[in-house]
Amino acid sequence: MSALLALNAGSSSIKFALFDLADTPLAMPPLWQGQVSGLHGPQPRYQDGLADHPLPVDQASAIQSALQHILAQLPRHLGTRALAGVVHRVVHGGDRHVAPTRLDRSTLAALRSLIPLAPLHQPHALEAIEHCQGMLPDTPQLACFDTAFHHTLPEVEQLLPLPSELRLQGIRRYGFHGLSYQYLAQVLPQRHGDTAQGRLLCAHLGSGASLCAMQAGQSVATTMGFSALDGLMMGSRSGSMDPGVLLHLLDTAHYSPAQLADLLYRRSGLLGMSGLSADTRVLLQQEADHPGARQALALYVRRIVRECGALVAVMGGLDMLAFTAGVGERSAEIRRRICEGLAWLGISLDDNANKAHAPLISSPDSRIKVVVEPTQEEWMAATAARALL
Repeated sequence: MSALLALNAGSSSIKFALFDLADTPLAMPPLWQGQVSGLHGPQPRYQDGLADHPLPVDQASAIQSALQHILAQLPRHLGTRALAGVVHRVVHGGDRHVAPTRLDRSTLAALRSLIPLAPLHQPHALEAIEHCQGMLPDTPQLACFDTAFHHTLPEVEQLLPLPSELRLQGIRRYGFHGLSYQYLAQVLPQRHGDTAQGRLLCAHLGSGASLCAMQAGQSVATTMGFSALDGLMMGSRSGSMDPGVLLHLLDTAHYSPAQLADLLYRRSGLLGMSGLSADTRVLLQQEADHPGARQALALYVRRIVRECGALVAVMGGLDMLAFTAGVGERSAEIRRRICEGLAWLGISLDDNANKAHAPLISSPDSRIKVVVEPTQEEWMAATAARALL
């Protein structure tokens, strides 16, 4: 008997899940799952099915501290099972990595070279991998990539309007949140039938946010491109930005590249506009009395609606709209506002189903099915890693 540990090390959290490899398909729910959240904040927390408590960490090595605590709990959940491997979610795989892979020295070097393309996420995943290699030297380490699902993008969707020699340097559109979209592509047809195999628009709305247009379960267009900054407005990220603004800041305000990165990744989006919070729950509570919160939410929804329209045009219509990730799964009000902006498509919500976060939230007379599906990135990574093992 053996098990597989899936780790998802993000910019402020580490999610984990342990799966029994004897199960076909992999057990859902897993044997054990949880997260360490608020890693770089004043009070990180450890949560799993049995525990929920503050977790003191060394801020100089927060990821290592959190992993040490997670791995210390592992033996009692493994029981008599052997640990067959650890699979890591890695945001960027570049051109080369379009399938799950075993991690060795040369692969890690290649992934390290991609840090400039995903500076908010890639370093954390690599730090987690290297720490696990040190603590579990005899256990295979594997990676699944968020960019991999989008390798089916048509060439025209990969291109950027820049000189062709830059494409040879890897400057192109990649797409992200691939594990989440791959999970939806696999599960939604089981839940909702053939409609999900048609023209499907998925909205992954969390602290990071993107849309993906799928046909026959494959990615045909997406809002994130070269980096995880592109597309929708997000919690603290700007999303698509007129490059003239950046040239202006470089020229007249003398921003350094590091200052620009900090502005676009950490001080923009809902947080920057509102001056209050990156959390839609906080902004919804405050919007009646806080003009910044009201403006931020209005632009957030507007950008989603506008990009939905663009992807519907690319597909030539729409059969199903799916919401996932933190905001998409749990904010009935944000879903309502988005669907109200897309009413021209024939979308009509069942208010009670929406408020209950039901799997199907569209009304019977809606021309488009609207569904809510909690994402399972760790399960998706474990499923792919199991096949590789």
